[in-house]
Amino acid sequence: MTLAAEGNVGIFPAASVLLSAAEMYRADAAAIATGVSGITLMENAGGAVATAIQARWQPCPISILCGPGNNGGDGFVVARLLQDAGWPVRVALLGEEGSLKEDALHNFKRWDGSVEPVGPEAVSGAELVVDALFGAGLTRDVDGLARQALESAAELPLIAVDVPSGVHGDSGHVMGYAPQATLTVTFFRRKPGHLLLPGRALCGEVAVVDIGIPDSVLTDIVPRQAANATLLWRSGFPWPKLTDHKYRRGHAVITGGRNMTGAARLASRAAQRIGAGMVTAAVPNDATVVYKITLTSALVHSFLDTNGFAEFVRGPKVSAILVGPGNEANQATRERALAALRTGKGVVLDADALTSFEPAPDLLSEAVAGPCVLTPHDGEFARLFDTDGDKVTRVRRASEKTGAVIVLKGADTVIAAPDGRAVINENAPPDLATGGSGDVLAGMLTGLLAQQMDAFDAACAAVWLHGAAASAFGPGLIADDLVESLPAVLRQLKEECCHE
Repeated sequence: MTLAAEGNVGIFPAASVLLSAAEMYRADAAAIATGVSGITLMENAGGAVATAIQARWQPCPISILCGPGNNGGDGFVVARLLQDAGWPVRVALLGEEGSLKEDALHNFKRWDGSVEPVGPEAVSGAELVVDALFGAGLTRDVDGLARQALESAAELPLIAVDVPSGVHGDSGHVMGYAPQATLTVTFFRRKPGHLLLPGRALCGEVAVVDIGIPDSVLTDIVPRQAANATLLWRSGFPWPKLTDHKYRRGHAVITGGRNMTGAARLASRAAQRIGAGMVTAAVPNDATVVYKITLTSALVHSFLDTNGFAEFVRGPKVSAILVGPGNEANQATRERALAALRTGKGVVLDADALTSFEPAPDLLSEAVAGPCVLTPHDGEFARLFDTDGDKVTRVRRASEKTGAVIVLKGADTVIAAPDGRAVINENAPPDLATGGSGDVLAGMLTGLLAQQMDAFDAACAAVWLHGAAASAFGPGLIADDLVESLPAVLRQLKEECCHE
């Protein structure tokens, strides 16, 4: 991955990293080792939550639900500071005082009001609720009195400390039950669960606050996951140079199908818009006329059989190949995918090219010989790969097995490289749930590979630009609009790159 020099910590830029629950514990410990006390960190965390509440709401009756760990300790700080500011505060504790330890116990003792047990009655009469029960590292389901209290607060604005209780910080999975938060205040860095569904949908607004942990602690942690953002890949984006000609900008070959011709046509236009100097639709002989009539600025090459296709893509001027959109899930498509992979050039496999390997998934892993990106949705992924574990774990495992970059598409698209890097995308609007949008993404990716952009960077860039183009167009989006919206997004990106 190409990174700007400033602000990097190991694999990713510091500003973009996401921390697992275990890595957050390490960050806390490292900060304490530098001389920042745990009590100071907790005071800063609770203070940040209290400040966020006061910035958004006027004083009103508020119930603060505290758990037995450090999350509960944060809650006691919130309670003390809001009470000092004149708010009517009720505090409830899950468990007994004797279960509290160290910093949490310290802040329990600093609270001079009453403490009641957590339960449905603890939120009676409240207009706001603070969920300080459990943090990102929860290992058991939320049940019993904790669940009853949260369910009783379902109609109230809820402020979650770190994550809504029950949302696992690493996976975004709901463990038993999790409330819908209006605001989630988290510390130092976001967790993967803030971006992965269903956790992402439950967090509401997410505020990341500084509590005194220095960025330097990330150097030893070396986080392997990040949120997708332009600073990850923009310095390596293949802008055309004054001395370039069309072949230096890459020749992308899009494999067209016989019946669903629109998919390859969308992909071809997307590859052109993203900057490929030449784009050719390689299509079966009997579909040539349709492509020639409708593709006015791309070339069309017809082939009789797989041997003819293989000979064409081996040509010295071809730099990247897309197989899948509008093809059929059959042996012929699988043979064309294998022919593309054998070239060692940049290859994107999408849609039916992936499904065609369902009878022999190991054949796909054995065939990857060069830069390769696979772009399945959940159904296609399940036909080829192990689906155990959370989304990031599944995609990492599939990427390591195949040696390809994997883009598992969805509202929370995850991109993983064989070396374990993983990026979660968060800018895709729901308008992208429309036919052909995946074909456009595949074409964009192929266009970037054709220009020799690193496969992982290209995947991250294409996914982000795809989401940005959809957001720029807005409601009423169809796949064609993505292609037409792309130039404006690229102009904005170029301006950003010029100011680095």
